[in-house]
Amino acid sequence: MNNALDYLDFEYSEDDHGQGTWDAMASVLPAHVPALHAELTRVLAWACDTFGPDSGPLDEGCDWDYDLQLADTAQDGITFDAPTRSLWVRVPPASAPHIRHTVTLTLVGTPAFCAAFQQV
Repeated sequence: MNNALDYLDFEYSEDDHGQGTWDAMASVLPAHVPALHAELTRVLAWACDTFGPDSGPLDEGCDWDYDLQLADTAQDGITFDAPTRSLWVRVPPASAPHIRHTVTLTLVGTPAFCAAFQQV
């Protein structure tokens, strides 16, 4: 999926069992937040649509899992809602419009997940 992304630049690592980790971080000004959120939604919706919405620990039998975090002090958190394929960002009332919106996304997956993600 890296070729189709403008904001997320993933780095890949793999363990001895072929399970992979894809890490990305993006930091944008407020004008680019909708595009970044659309990109995050597209990645996570692809994972849900291709490998099922039930993400979780690989050692518990799941094919994939993710960790989505905000590094901003102006926002409380970010969550992906799998049933609606949408992002939810909690913003405190006094957030400043000039603060960068910095997001990290980590995807972990089985060898099949990683091979499919690499091909998209």
